[in-house]
Amino acid sequence: MILGLGIDIIEVARVQSSMERFGDRFLHRVLLPDEIAYCAAKKISEPFVAVRFAAKEAISKAFGTGIGAQLGWHDMEVRRRESGEPFVVMHGKGQELFTRRGAKQLLISLSHTQNYASAVAMLEGVG
Repeated sequence: MILGLGIDIIEVARVQSSMERFGDRFLHRVLLPDEIAYCAAKKISEPFVAVRFAAKEAISKAFGTGIGAQLGWHDMEVRRRESGEPFVVMHGKGQELFTRRGAKQLLISLSHTQNYASAVAMLEGVG
């Protein structure tokens, strides 16, 4: 049973502007250390940062909470399997919310170009 669905799209230039304006402060506010390391290893990191930003927004929409008191930026982590498939690891309040909602799986799909990054998240539970 689908418990929630979220989607987000962001302009990569908006994230690039935040990275230039706030530097590491922006990255550390939105991403966890492994996410920062993954993005930093890319020749052009901004689209990879932007798609993780979009993923976390989409996840928060799937939960119906948005980013805030119930679900923070560091309560969600986007990782990749060896195959390249993205997946989410929930931490702290995110894991608590996942359990409270009776969720069994959180699926995400990511896409980005030079100009845009988008993500879809689907929260599934037992019906």
